[in-house]
Amino acid sequence: MPSIIDYRSDTVTRPTPAMLEAMFTAKVGDDVFGEDPSINELEQKTAALFGMEAGLFCPSGTMTNQIAIKVHTQPGDEVICDALSHIYLYEVGGIAFNSGASVRLIQGNRGRITAQQVAESINPSDVHKPVTTLVSLENTSNRGGGACYSVEEIYAIKRVCEQNQLKLHLDGARLFNALIATNEAPITYGLLFNSISICLSKGLGAPVGSVLLGNQTFIQKARRIRKVFGGGMRQAGYLAAAGIYALDYHVKRLAQDHEHTKAIAECLQKKDFVGQIMPVETNIIIFEVKGRFTPKAFVEAMEKQHIKVMAISPTQVRMVLHLDIHPLMVQLTIDAIEAL
Repeated sequence: MPSIIDYRSDTVTRPTPAMLEAMFTAKVGDDVFGEDPSINELEQKTAALFGMEAGLFCPSGTMTNQIAIKVHTQPGDEVICDALSHIYLYEVGGIAFNSGASVRLIQGNRGRITAQQVAESINPSDVHKPVTTLVSLENTSNRGGGACYSVEEIYAIKRVCEQNQLKLHLDGARLFNALIATNEAPITYGLLFNSISICLSKGLGAPVGSVLLGNQTFIQKARRIRKVFGGGMRQAGYLAAAGIYALDYHVKRLAQDHEHTKAIAECLQKKDFVGQIMPVETNIIIFEVKGRFTPKAFVEAMEKQHIKVMAISPTQVRMVLHLDIHPLMVQLTIDAIEAL
């Protein structure tokens, strides 16, 4: 067992021995020529899982999101999203830099917006205003504490988009967590969205990569944008093999992460220095630290116990469960919190 227990993010996972074996034995080629069999398999496998026509393997979820926005919009257009969205907060102003688009921010509920809010945010046909062309949702919501959308609300948002000729994109960095938590089928999401970004390097435990999904025409355009962004890869099938393994073996086990998350949250709830805890739905805990601890002091206290957590605001700490957190680590963490 490693000497450090790391809850800073589910991006810190390392490939399992079986995943490494799959990577070592992968068949590879030149993907820019379309000749890497492992990448082709991953793209086809992911697309089929969601009932979509095609996929595109990219180095990161930021790249898949930014490619999707670039394909769906023209310079001067406007994108609707929640104010806590990853595409707005954590992608380095990419919507403006890459696509020349503006953003209409919605104050949703823990990172989730409603159909009514979307409808109210669409610009009228007015020469003074940008043309609204795209709505982007994030499921689960990172800054919303791993909150999940209901499929019913997404259907309602989809109807608003169709009525107003808008495209609908999903930042599905932790979509498989949502699918496990809500017991929904991937194909349901494939029917609802024009494009979906799937991250392989978070809860699924692959070392690198995300897949962008859409129809054939969309992915053909996306492939060209990926090249412009410098995302064309050569023998990256070694990475794609990890993604294939993750899809085959690491999806159902996400339920264990969710159970571990709830156990730690229950422990935190009993402490006098813990204020509001966002409802725990998946693998993220965001909680308020007050009284005899500040977030910084809490982080330092946990680090003395070889446990890494992250302060995400002047009042809040985040903990994220993942593949590399085992039951004994969870118990050690609970013991450390109880001792504070």
